[in-house]
Amino acid sequence: QVQLVDSGGGSVQAGDSLRLSCTANDRIFRTHNMGWFRRAPGKEREFVAALSYGAGSTYYANSVKGRFTVSRSTTGDTAYLQMNSLKPEDTAVYYCAATPDPLTVDQRMSVRRYDYWGHGTQVTVSS
Repeated sequence: QVQLVDSGGGSVQAGDSLRLSCTANDRIFRTHNMGWFRRAPGKEREFVAALSYGAGSTYYANSVKGRFTVSRSTTGDTAYLQMNSLKPEDTAVYYCAATPDPLTVDQRMSVRRYDYWGHGTQVTVSS
């Protein structure tokens, strides 16, 4: 059973940076597609970024493109979300997710396509 643990959240000022980590109990990120999602207060969970297994192709929501970077460790057991130039609207609980299934570009952005989820880590950005 795959287990994911999100960490690295915190309270920062606008313009600051944070790096979130998603640690798995196995080296799954070389065999599983992974994604980062977030849920802001009063909103549904939304796609943030995705990383494919194998070649490690990356995908981003327009709202974070150019500011956030998704990557994985060489060991394949940890994924990261580097968040720069944070804005108050980035405030949310961030979740990592993974699935062994092949995904199209559109499917990577769907909450329903992922089988395993972290418990979430809070990011709060103040102005």
